[in-house]
Amino acid sequence: MFLADCHTHSSCSFDADFPMAAMAKTAYEYGLTSLTLTDHCDLLGLEGETVLTYDWEPVLKQRKEMLDAFGARIDLPLGIEFGMGFLFPEAARKILSQPGLDFVIGSVHNQSQEAGGKDFYFLDYSTMDRCRAALDNYFTSMIALAAQPEFYDVVGHIIYPFRYMKGDYAVPPKVEEYRDEVFEICRLAAQNGKGIEINTWKGQTLAEWIPVLKLFREAGGEYITVGSDAHAPAPIGKGIKEAYQIMQDCGFRYVANYHERKPDMVKLK
Repeated sequence: MFLADCHTHSSCSFDADFPMAAMAKTAYEYGLTSLTLTDHCDLLGLEGETVLTYDWEPVLKQRKEMLDAFGARIDLPLGIEFGMGFLFPEAARKILSQPGLDFVIGSVHNQSQEAGGKDFYFLDYSTMDRCRAALDNYFTSMIALAAQPEFYDVVGHIIYPFRYMKGDYAVPPKVEEYRDEVFEICRLAAQNGKGIEINTWKGQTLAEWIPVLKLFREAGGEYITVGSDAHAPAPIGKGIKEAYQIMQDCGFRYVANYHERKPDMVKLK
């Protein structure tokens, strides 16, 4: 069975500790067909500081070690998770000019610069008002990202902040409340020949993607990747099979896997 985990992180990301070779070893043992390491490059840091360069050297060094060990046994495209490239186009173009780059996930991890630029992970979600303010800010940036197709192949984890909204409120915010915003993101991606990802968050978010998939289909979208967002070997591949089934239930027949910034379409079974 074809299984591709298109969103994972190695120790080349600030929030992960395992080298690429260890990630590939687990992916191979798990039975994955393809593993894409998409280490972080955010043009805003955790506290909103501007970061306009990216050091590819440690990525390429670890990648060579990984390919030497596992390149003949599993497909290992070169990826990056690229945060808010639309803010600084010149720097973004330079970073993404890396030869051999196969796949770019366009993400938003930070509030807008006007709001301070802090990573959504660190925000206070204790009240519904705070949740809604964060989501309004987030979706404004996501729409801006989706409108700049040169800086992504798929739009990453569209429902990202929802995973942290665990405050003391009777009913947490729902994706459906942001239907118009999510549809606009899907429309822009589809219109520009780009895709979205199902981010299973290590197998923890699956059904949450159903309303997003329905909107992407309504918008004429075609390209979908699936990723576990694993930051360690153990969660690699978690939720991938289940996500494929959800895709089929929503009317999609193919899953995408990227090489040379182009989607290879594999029929779901």
